[in-house]
Amino acid sequence: MRYGTNDVLKGVTFSAERGEVLALLGPNGAGKTTTIEILEGFRMRSGGSVSVLGTDPAHGNEAWRARLGIVLQSWRDHGKWRVRELLHHLGSFYTPYSTEAIRRPWNTDELIEAVGLSEHADKRVMRLSGGQRRRLDVAIGIVGKPEVLFLDEPTAGFDPHARREFHDLVHRLADENITVLLTTHDLDEAEKLADRILVLAGGRIIADGSADALSRMVSTKAEVRWSIGTERHVHSTDDATTFVRRLLTEHGSAVQDLEVRRASLEDTYMKLVYGMESGLAGDEDAAQVFFGREEQVTVAAEPHGRDIDEEGAR
Repeated sequence: MRYGTNDVLKGVTFSAERGEVLALLGPNGAGKTTTIEILEGFRMRSGGSVSVLGTDPAHGNEAWRARLGIVLQSWRDHGKWRVRELLHHLGSFYTPYSTEAIRRPWNTDELIEAVGLSEHADKRVMRLSGGQRRRLDVAIGIVGKPEVLFLDEPTAGFDPHARREFHDLVHRLADENITVLLTTHDLDEAEKLADRILVLAGGRIIADGSADALSRMVSTKAEVRWSIGTERHVHSTDDATTFVRRLLTEHGSAVQDLEVRRASLEDTYMKLVYGMESGLAGDEDAAQVFFGREEQVTVAAEPHGRDIDEEGAR
């Protein structure tokens, strides 16, 4: 993807399994929004090829769009509608796209229960709390039983309780075999929600894997903390299991408050992005440094071999 002479995206490829939750992380200007908008069909690319559910988003028709769900940071106001009647109304637009495999739309009462709004089904939208409104946003995004769901900063402005409830909802959607691709600046949220994390920097995907896998890619060392009496100890080691076994053999029950930690996702993310932005690794070498193969990440949401795929977009 190119603006003028600047390449915003430089060959991004990824696939996801059905029911997988992916988090797309990256600093401002990394290309996250551009990537998502290309996949959604809202932004035309300047080159390369893109396929989502077997279709080029630039040419996706209404039947293709009915297979996608999109939850933006905010939605148009439907304050005077009641929750049940709004979802029933919006769901009616998906009836023509029902298939033998996927009956559309979602049954209104089942959908309301799925997003945890059963007690508020007859409330006007304007009477919902912020967390309840966000659940309604998700219900609107999935009313057509999408196979792929895009979430943009899904919990921005949430209090801790609402955030925890929303995380539970996303896991329920994944259990329904809905593939979820979310963007977030909340690294703790990404670690809790995502099966896989994609780190985008400089228009390239520089890392792909679980939070733990990314931590191991960046640093093989683990930090062991423990106390004996009033003394606190910290030790870094490449083999935490062997070290802890030896520690317990030597000191037995005197060892208290034992903790083994690897780098947090925040530590890992900062090291990856700093390494890219500071030029510690060249564009072609960065992926090899961080995860040992060419800058290409393979994301799949189609059961019959077709991928959500963006390749060579620039």
